Amino acid sequence: MRLLLPLLALLLFAAPAQAQLSGEERRMAAAVDAEQDRTIALLERLVNQNSGSLNLEGVRAVGEMMRAELEPLGFTVRWADMRETGRAGHLIATHPGRGRNVLLIAHLDTVFEPDSPFQRFTRQGNRATGPGVGDDKGGMVVIVAALRAMQAAGTLRNANITIVLTGDEERTGSPIAVARRDLIEAGRVADFALEFENLARNDGRDMGSIARRSSTNWTLTARGRTGHSSGVCGETMGCGAIYELVRILDAFRRELPEPNLTYNVGVMAGGTPAALDETGFRASASGKTNVVAAAAVARGDLRSLTPEQDARVRAQMQAIVAQHLPNTSAELVFGEDGYPPMAPTEGNRALLARLNGVNRDLGLPEMPELDPSRRGAADSAFVAADVDTLAGLGAAGGGSHAEGEWVDLESLPRQAKRAAILITRLTRERRR
Repeated sequence: MRLLLPLLALLLFAAPAQAQLSGEERRMAAAVDAEQDRTIALLERLVNQNSGSLNLEGVRAVGEMMRAELEPLGFTVRWADMRETGRAGHLIATHPGRGRNVLLIAHLDTVFEPDSPFQRFTRQGNRATGPGVGDDKGGMVVIVAALRAMQAAGTLRNANITIVLTGDEERTGSPIAVARRDLIEAGRVADFALEFENLARNDGRDMGSIARRSSTNWTLTARGRTGHSSGVCGETMGCGAIYELVRILDAFRRELPEPNLTYNVGVMAGGTPAALDETGFRASASGKTNVVAAAAVARGDLRSLTPEQDARVRAQMQAIVAQHLPNTSAELVFGEDGYPPMAPTEGNRALLARLNGVNRDLGLPEMPELDPSRRGAADSAFVAADVDTLAGLGAAGGGSHAEGEWVDLESLPRQAKRAAILITRLTRERRR
């Protein structure tokens, strides 16, 4: 008997954490596992329908495929047309309930347009490749799998859920105030927001994303007197536009560095003349070695972690620009259609803590906070100022935005279980 007691104690302590799940949560987990083949089949169909951001009909087709999944679950689905922004539109689904509102965010479009050679879903074991297989069609199938599991367990019946699937996340329509109007409105009335972009992993460990940095374009234009190069940097001629542009860019490099901030220069040109095309993606210039440059242009981006950091750094950049070399001028203009930062907040951390409670009950490792410098901008940033937000709840994989993009199919049920249980618990929380 004395030998049995320690053995019984050991067995009790070694019991799986899944024993902490409620009966309906265990039914949700079982439903996810039972429907894995269906989930993968849905992913294949979504991936094989091209939905590059500029393929408006393709984006709408994927929206209709998602409508067919959501309406049978009791969602009221509508299409928000966005032709005025140059894009297809967004799918918005609502499931009214008595509890707190949970907003689910993902996107229908991909970076792969119809002329891309990368068009089809392929599978090798538990690894699948295809355009948008992770970003973000993997995220959409996680949402569907989670909701179907909730329906199977009876927890969807009274759940208050809103879903916004944008159709232009990879190439946002303009003006952005119109393009993100519906998402922003949904965030203002939500109690929690969950975004289903790719799951981040670090050394094989699933990570929690409570923050994302902003993404804003800027354009720098410098001008100077032109003339024979024998007078360059002289009292009359001055140093010309190229030296002024380089002065500014090098000052950015030397004076701006701080944590969670980057400022890239993507394209530049200088000469007599020099200009960017109307898209801002191409630059042209001409000139001679014995002529002082009359114009110089550069375009880049700024990424920051908080609104305060963003405002302060913009002011620093403008102050650097204003210190002109003799007989030169320069102007720095920030784009109006950028993505705001999703700052790390205590509310977001509390939401990750709730997810880690789900992890413990599922017998999964805790998810630490991901370094925000390792994530790009995403739609969750448009609601994060109004509602506690958690990002990166989609599928695990890699190679996003490149041919060969892939997803770990074994991550789909893990993410769907996490999502189903977390959504259920959040909708039932009492208001404080």
